[in-house]
Amino acid sequence: MEEKVLLKGNEIIGEAAIRSGCKLFFGYPITPSTEVIEYLSANLPGQGGTVLQAEDEIGAINMCYGAACTGSRVMTASSSPGVSLKQEGLSYSAAVELPMVIVNVNRCGPGLGGLGPAQSDYFQSVKGGGHGDYHLIVLAPSKAQELYDYTMQAFDLADQYRNPVMVLTDGYLGQTMEPVVLKERPPAQEWDRSWIVDGAEGREKRILASYSLTNEIGEANNLYWEAKYKEIQKKEQQWEEFHTEDADYLIVSYGTTGRISKSTVLNARKKGIKLGLIRPITLWPFPVNAFKPFLGKIKGIVTVELNTGQMIEDVKLAVNCGVPVELYRRQGGMLPTETEILEYIEEMIMKTDAKEVQA
Repeated sequence: MEEKVLLKGNEIIGEAAIRSGCKLFFGYPITPSTEVIEYLSANLPGQGGTVLQAEDEIGAINMCYGAACTGSRVMTASSSPGVSLKQEGLSYSAAVELPMVIVNVNRCGPGLGGLGPAQSDYFQSVKGGGHGDYHLIVLAPSKAQELYDYTMQAFDLADQYRNPVMVLTDGYLGQTMEPVVLKERPPAQEWDRSWIVDGAEGREKRILASYSLTNEIGEANNLYWEAKYKEIQKKEQQWEEFHTEDADYLIVSYGTTGRISKSTVLNARKKGIKLGLIRPITLWPFPVNAFKPFLGKIKGIVTVELNTGQMIEDVKLAVNCGVPVELYRRQGGMLPTETEILEYIEEMIMKTDAKEVQA
């Protein structure tokens, strides 16, 4: 039975995890993600689960590694400096193909930075922040309902592909209280569990390890993972389009700034500017397919980001550098307004029109 409740963003993630069948959570408090562990500490044990505050973030991710080996649904949550400490464990988990969910409530950096919202962990999240060639599947919600829905989806994707999945939010989304519909989760699909370590009585032993004893084995493993990532790229690209059907210009933005950019599009339309929005939902795999219908049709793209310009690189690759792509950004915990984004776009349009006249 569905119910509509008022919860803080981090609490929504916790409730979604419980309803997704998460039984184990290992973490360490850090602002602005702390409410995730607080909510689960209060509510997961009553559902037959366990919450353990580790000695630090490194301990937490390695506890997730061990628990995931048993086939249990497991999650950890942290914010930017804490997620940095988890990178070695994430690389190991990807190599052993362990399904787990990692929540990063992004705050601004570098270093300890500040507590305000940021998107400065984009590179770390989508390029593989640890050593080696690997990828996390990365989902980017932009509102309360998506925090709930994509957390649920994260557990399913992790099981389907035997791969760590990150839910990348930020301090704004994590701390904002909004209404959310708590949907009942449909029965989970059964995936192959012949790999799990659950006691070897009556069968041959199983070993889950990432070390390659020879270079030949190492290359074979890497080719296998490469093929798996290509399959994910082919099947799992997700995005939202908003007023793109006749757009001359596009905003590309995700998460909190994707939400703000919708108002920018509506304000631009009132002024006769044909502006649309592509909002990536999967940051990896990046939704390159979203841009194909617009090649040769639009005059320019603006990425709106809370960093010095990170996603813009993937946008340029997606359009094969065939469309001018510019950046509007804020940093240090500051959020842009829909008005200042539109002012920047209007200036860009004026420059574009002037170049067309000169040509």
